[in-house]
Amino acid sequence: MTLKRLADLAVKGKRVFCRVDFNVPLHDGKVTDALRVEAAMPTIQYLLKEGATVILASHLGRPDGQAVEKYSLEPVAILLSKLLNKEVIFVHDCIGPKVQARIESLVPGQVALLENLRFHAEEEANDPDFAAQLASLADVYVDDAFAVAHRAHASVVGIPKLLPSAAGLLLQAEVDTLTGLLRAPKRPFVAVIGGAKISDKIAFMQNLLKKADTIIIGGAMANTFLAAQGHEMGASKQEKKAFKEALSILKSAKQHGVEVILPVDLVVADKPEADVKTRIVTVGQLESHDMALDHGPATSTLTNEALHGAATIFWNGTLGYTELPEFRAASQALAQTMMHSKALTVIGGGDTAGFVDSSGWHDKFGFISTGGGAALELLAGKHLPAISALS
Repeated sequence: MTLKRLADLAVKGKRVFCRVDFNVPLHDGKVTDALRVEAAMPTIQYLLKEGATVILASHLGRPDGQAVEKYSLEPVAILLSKLLNKEVIFVHDCIGPKVQARIESLVPGQVALLENLRFHAEEEANDPDFAAQLASLADVYVDDAFAVAHRAHASVVGIPKLLPSAAGLLLQAEVDTLTGLLRAPKRPFVAVIGGAKISDKIAFMQNLLKKADTIIIGGAMANTFLAAQGHEMGASKQEKKAFKEALSILKSAKQHGVEVILPVDLVVADKPEADVKTRIVTVGQLESHDMALDHGPATSTLTNEALHGAATIFWNGTLGYTELPEFRAASQALAQTMMHSKALTVIGGGDTAGFVDSSGWHDKFGFISTGGGAALELLAGKHLPAISALS
């Protein structure tokens, strides 16, 4: 696919409707993880440098078409003002005469942030009239919200039909990096796939089998693969309905000559709670009350050996229950290995990006995707509505 690039869009002196992804966590009215806001800064700064009036729009949370105070984007406007070192005007709605008048009063060099798009049910319904009202605020459109590129919503597929459009710098980098993994990765190419559910990643893993040299499977998802092979997994989280798919993936990997590495030892406990008593057990020796909550040291050693000499490493999905320090060791060890590797290191968004960012390592990797679901669908070879709208 060929995206319309930002450099090819005339923005000087124009009002630019820039769809960003500011779906960030809030606590006590403050942003607690600014990764996605910071990721949009290059595009915003480019537009300002080129003499545009910047109108930012995003969703936050799932307000289900209602104006819900806890999902207001006003705290993000405060953070943006600090990051840009200039006033960011917060507009208390995203459509209507008052919004139109406020936006028309802006001059080049000013930045405004509209209120949560999902306060209107028409956004997720991809209502054409809603898209037209949003488009009427601007002269041109820029999409920098890769995390919602797999959603056919008004602000990402409706507006490009109405205005000259281009991909923002972040969205372009996401597409270039992730499609590059499928098109021509530098080899050896090692993929580390963790997380909870295999059912969310079947299509992605099947496509990856045609590209990767080695796949390391971890997290609760590994429990399903091990159980499907006949291992007793005690009280560990697993998807029994996905046993057939797990075995099919292993069979397909063998046919494609792809090495698959599964855990050989596990950190187990009776429940995922802080300060709980833990044990390290070999796979196949779990007791009925044991829950597998992290990889053991022998598995981390295998993982480290597999990554040694890799030219490309892709990681999506943490390896343990990283919400608690007792079960972060394997993910931390993996991150450390990747940070010291000479390979191209790509973090596949979602919880993995959150884990890396919360650990203070967000600048230690080659690329960190901002889109979990969107990244997986793109890597599964699917067409993303927002990307198609810009192609």
